[in-house]
Amino acid sequence: MVHCISEASKRKEKVAHIRFSPAEYDALEAAASAAGMTVSGFVRSLSMEGAGVRPFLGEGDRLVLGLLADGMRAIGGNLNQIARAINTGKLPVEGDVAGSIRDAHSVATTLASELAHMTRRTAAARRGENA
Repeated sequence: MVHCISEASKRKEKVAHIRFSPAEYDALEAAASAAGMTVSGFVRSLSMEGAGVRPFLGEGDRLVLGLLADGMRAIGGNLNQIARAINTGKLPVEGDVAGSIRDAHSVATTLASELAHMTRRTAAARRGENA
């Protein structure tokens, strides 16, 4: 469930106290700085995402990740069949092995690219920018 935030609730009158170790706070400061945000704004943004008020992934992102996960499952099935064949003493067709490796590389590269894009877009949204 996604909640809407009214104009009245945008005033920051409430305070939540959170304790961090020095190392945790240093990491938090670095992450906030990398996102171009204050520590307070960064923690608030992450908290609101975690609470479902402002989801990290949109519906399109979830669909893309679902398709990529389906592709990885299919490739995993192919690689398992190849491994079973090898374990029973059968030699798999050379093209099957090379094709499965190419497919796995392609899906993994696409997944890495999509995750990088989602991360950049989400960081921009946290800063109130368009990605």
